[in-house]
Amino acid sequence: MLDEARDWIARARRLVPHDDRKVLLSPPRLVVRFAKFAVRRALGTSRAAPADDIHARDPELLLLIGDLYRWLGAHYFRLRVEGVENIPARGPALLVGNHSGGFLPSEGFFTEVAVYDHLGFDLPIYALAHDFLFEDPLLARYASRIGMLRAGHESAHHAFAAGACVLVYPGSDLDTFRPFKDRNKIVLGGRKGFIKLALRERVPIIPIVTAGNHEQMIVLARGDRLARLLRAHRWARTEVLPIVLSLPWGLTSGFVPYLPLPAQTTLAFLPAMSWPELTPDDADDPAVLERCYREVEAAMQATMDRISRGRRFLRGQTHAITNAA
Repeated sequence: MLDEARDWIARARRLVPHDDRKVLLSPPRLVVRFAKFAVRRALGTSRAAPADDIHARDPELLLLIGDLYRWLGAHYFRLRVEGVENIPARGPALLVGNHSGGFLPSEGFFTEVAVYDHLGFDLPIYALAHDFLFEDPLLARYASRIGMLRAGHESAHHAFAAGACVLVYPGSDLDTFRPFKDRNKIVLGGRKGFIKLALRERVPIIPIVTAGNHEQMIVLARGDRLARLLRAHRWARTEVLPIVLSLPWGLTSGFVPYLPLPAQTTLAFLPAMSWPELTPDDADDPAVLERCYREVEAAMQATMDRISRGRRFLRGQTHAITNAA
């Protein structure tokens, strides 16, 4: 194991230069960069930056990160994965997950590791991500290298056209910062853009449900009212201003990177969902969108109920998970 760790560190030093590591591994510096992003948005001087270069994906860097999260999954988070065979061997498909973890959403990396371990790198996955990552030149470079695209239908279209899967978390800030008491709830926030995208692109939706990730930090309050009062969407593109308990900071903002608690994590891939009787034109019908949205939400909540039944804080399930509803 020691030799493997030394090899991983050597690869990391080669792929990520020292000056970049000083930023990427420094929570204070990342917070400062987010603050600058917020100021530019407030002043209307946001930087225009390429955000959907599907050719920037770097398999070597993805392997490096995959090795890290595979180890963390096995030894720190005690990751359980089920249903990964529901991912088609060939894309495109829209992967739709519940979101947790704030600035450290490990469920995205666990999803990619599970899929790549099952199918290899022949099926690329691109994740739609927050504007912040693409208005900072350094972060944009690394986001693109690990297959992130600026959230938007145009970016997703380019990935689908290349036969890739696209990973999206519709609940976004509302979901990842849901209060701790709601940790076992699916919070998609009524956002139906992912349904529109699937119908227009004629791709199946594969729901992915994660339980346990929301125990990595404790969200005390999501801060919806405070965000509205301070018009946070205008300067930070967020609907919330959360207050959390996390290591090593204690009581802090949810927008500060932290050391995740070792919560047992379960990742479940559901069977593909599609509506072959619908056409791309149906993507403009509110009633159709509502029906499809409710079907996806209900399927995800049923799975969350199953894989979180009997969970204990950090320890996870104390019994085997069954497929019974």
